[in-house]
Formats: sequence, structure tokens, C-alpha cells
Amino acid sequence: MTKSKKITLAVAVVLILAVLIFVGVTDAANGTVDCPDCEGLGTLVCETCGGEGAVRGTIWALLPPIIAIGLALITKEVYSSLFIGILSGALLASDFSVFGTVDAIINDGLISAVSGSAGIFIFLVELGIIVALINKAGGSVAFGEWAKKNIKSRVGAILATFLLGVLIFVDDYFNCLTVGSVMRPVTDSKRVSRSKLSYIIDATAAPVCMIAPISSWAAAVSGYAPEGEGLTLFIKAIPYNFYSLLTLVFVVALALMRFDYGPMRLHEKNAIENGDLYTSGEKNESAEVTPSSRGRVYDLVVPVVVLIVCCVFALVYVGYQLGGKDFIDAFASTDATVGLPWGGLISLVLIIIYMICRGVISFKESMECVPQGFIAMVPAILILTFATGLKDMTGILGAKYFVGDLMSGSAAALGSLLPAIIFLVACVLSFATGTSWGTFGILIPIVTAIFPADSELLIIGMSACLAGAVCGDHCSPISDTTIMSSAGGQCNHLNHVSTQMPYAVTVAAISFVMFLISGFVQNIWICLPLGIVLTVATLFVIKLIVKKKEA
Repeated sequence: MTKSKKITLAVAVVLILAVLIFVGVTDAANGTVDCPDCEGLGTLVCETCGGEGAVRGTIWALLPPIIAIGLALITKEVYSSLFIGILSGALLASDFSVFGTVDAIINDGLISAVSGSAGIFIFLVELGIIVALINKAGGSVAFGEWAKKNIKSRVGAILATFLLGVLIFVDDYFNCLTVGSVMRPVTDSKRVSRSKLSYIIDATAAPVCMIAPISSWAAAVSGYAPEGEGLTLFIKAIPYNFYSLLTLVFVVALALMRFDYGPMRLHEKNAIENGDLYTSGEKNESAEVTPSSRGRVYDLVVPVVVLIVCCVFALVYVGYQLGGKDFIDAFASTDATVGLPWGGLISLVLIIIYMICRGVISFKESMECVPQGFIAMVPAILILTFATGLKDMTGILGAKYFVGDLMSGSAAALGSLLPAIIFLVACVLSFATGTSWGTFGILIPIVTAIFPADSELLIIGMSACLAGAVCGDHCSPISDTTIMSSAGGQCNHLNHVSTQMPYAVTVAAISFVMFLISGFVQNIWICLPLGIVLTVATLFVIKLIVKKKEA
């Protein structure tokens, strides 16, 4: 970190803590803030019910993630920024008690984050080991050589990555890491920057899962909607999910038009002209291994197919164990944090057996890949731990109460503008908290309550909620999907965030316009084609502006 960044960080921390202390002292002195859980009055802790009164359920509950995101974007240092966000949340939650703050950081922040994300951590390590095995067996090298001969251009490499991301629609975590592992040799050979690869992975993870009826995301949405209506509402909302659909249009159009803008342009130019796939930040590469000379393309294809089949089987099996009665119901009932580690472990054993039988690696070499795979995933696990801890802290402070009251109180006056407003609120909440599931968990009950049943506005409102949740999740540096897209592309995390932000914001702006229009038109056959045309036209305008600036 440079001297100026260190000074900026120090000043920012001092100002933040000063504001927090001022708020705590002021609220403690006034003691007149209503507690959202009862009718008692209190300071930071309600004297009637013991709940957090002055901060819980107010706009101050969004302060910790705002601090963390702001510091991360300013300093380009993600670990300390996330920790300071957790610290500020712990100060507010503990009424500025020293021991209470430490307890909140350890128990409510880090320990709960590790325990809640343990299944995903295991799956990350399993995938890291599988990638190390494939590299050691020579499958990645063989696939890269095949790709050089058969995929002739950068556009072909980008579109092939996009297509694979669309095909792996079952789960976003699985999508991020699998697509990155398979396509890195291809995109590297065509000089596609790691930032661009991570953007394509991210753009085909959550947005694709949000429009796939058979996915972990469909299951999550079904759980928050009224009983018996979840999957039906999800499917009806797909055509109006402008952010997800237009993101796919945006990626394809951008690849075919062969240009970039914003920070991504520098990264792509540097990759094409200098062969530098990173441009800035540390290089996030797996441990170096000497690949087997006997590796073939199917030594990559077979493990990936085994992984996909095992993970789908495991997700369905876990869904049946949790009460699913048929295939669709099992997906709606499954738990990805349990099913994915199941599938990863089964596939890992089968892949080791396959490679030993093939004679490309020995048992000893396969065991050497275990620590290598774990080491490759340590940065993603650390960031995910801190980000999850920050989300837990935001939940303790009751951000959902503030957003829920805000939406419920203004619903009647907004009318046909409501879908666009819901989209904005979902974007902001998902960006600040880093969770799309938590966002639509808060907003779906409100949406189903404020719109008439079986109305077109209900479907549009549901789509706006889901689209906004995906948009904020796509942009947020503390989102687990964003973190794992960086891990999948082996890209510096903040490089990925900064380069994809202009692209995501462009699609978000177009989606907002479309939700404004759809609130009045309420006809998907008019709105969706109009959105596609508007997306392509916007890219043409941006391309002309970029060319003019260069000239």
C-alpha cells in the first residue's frame, strides 16, 4: 500500500470511529428511540425487552457495509476493509463496550461466518484439489493445446466461456469455480485478461441461476414466497427479469462488437499488446506443478462431467432427504451448502481413481495435490469469511426492518412506479449487504403483500425484486458470488470489482428504464424486445464515444 493510501485509510478510520462514537453517545444521552421489537424506549439496548433500540432497524444498520465497501474501493485492500466494517458493526451492536465488541467480532461475526459457510469452504477446497489434479495430470495443458487449434479467436474464447457458464445453471458457486477452471487455459491462450474472464464468469453465474427454474436460486425464491406459489411466481417472473436477461445480451453484444470501456479497457489492452493478463494487483495463481506428458483432453473433460453429475445427484438427494417428493420438489427443498460438498467429495474420490487407473499420476502425486488445492483457495476462503461476518453483523443490526418499513410505508403512493422503486431498493440493499438471497428474503413478502394477487403488476414487482437482488450482488465487492468469480478466474478481487462495475451499472440503468416502462405498459412482448434493442443501441453509442475519445 502506498503512503497516500495509508494516510487515506487512517483518516477514514478515525472519521468513521468518531461518527460511531458520536452516534452512540448522542443516542445514549437522548434515550428516546423506539425499539422495533416492542413499545419500549431505550438507548442502544432497549430497557424493556433487551433488544437493540437506537440502531437496530434504522439506516445506521447499513453503515458497516458502506464503510467496508468504501474503504475497499479507496484503498484497494480488501481484508482490512472488511474487518473494519465488522468492527464498526460490533461497536454499534455492543453499545461501544470493549469486551462486548470483541465478543461480537469473534462469536457473532467470525465464528458464525465460518460455521454458516463451512459447507461452501469444503466445496471450495474440493474444487481446488480437483483443479490441481487436472493440472498435474496434464489435462489443462492438453485442453489448452486443443483450444489453440480449434478456437481461433479471442471472440471465440469469450463466447465459449459464456456458453459454458449458461450451461452450468444449477448453482452459482458451482458455476463460478467450474467455468473458471475449465476455461482459463483457453482464455489465457487467446490473451483474454483475467479481469474479463472473471466478469464473464460472474455475468453467467447469478444472472443465469436467477432465470433457471431448476437451480438452487429457484429453490430459495420458492421458500420465501407464499406456500404453494413460489415456483410458479418464479417462472412467471423470468421474462420480466430484465437485469439477468439483458446481462446475457450485453455480454454477447460486447464480445461481437470487440471493444471495452472503463477500467476493463486498460486490462484488455494490456493483455492483447503485452501478454500481461493481470495489469495490476498480486497474481492469484495456483501452486506450480509439473504436468504429466501423458495428459489428454479427456483428462479434463471426464473430471468435469463427473463433477457435474455428482453435484446434481447430491443436490437432488439432499433435497429428497429434506422432504422433496419428486425431482422438482427436491431441488426446491435442497441445501446447496450440504449438497455441493457431498457431490464434490464423491467426484474427488472418483477422479483420483480414474487418474490412477489412467496412469497419468500416482497415488502419492494425487495426495500432493491436496495441500496445493487448499492453498489455491485460501484467499477466497478468507474473503468469504470476512464478507459473511459482515453480512451477519448487518443482520444483527436489523437492516431488514429499516428496508421493510421503508417499502411498506411508501407502497400505496407509488402505484405503477413501484417496480422501478423496488428494483432500486433491492440493488442498494443487495450491494450494501452482499447477499441477494437475504435481499429477496426481505422484499418478497412485502412485494406479495402490496400487489393484487394474480395481477401482472405482482409478476413485474417480483421480477424487479429478483433483478435488483442479482444486480446488487453482481456489483458488490463483499458478495460471495463476486468473491468466487475472482477465485474462479484467479483474478485480483478488487480488479474484478472495479472492471466489471461500469458494465453492471450500464445494464442496471437500462433495466431501471425498462421497469419504469413495464409498470405502465405491462406487456412482456413489447418490453423485452425494447430492452434488447436499448441494450445494443447503448453499446453502439458507448463504442462511438470511446472511439471519439481515442481519436
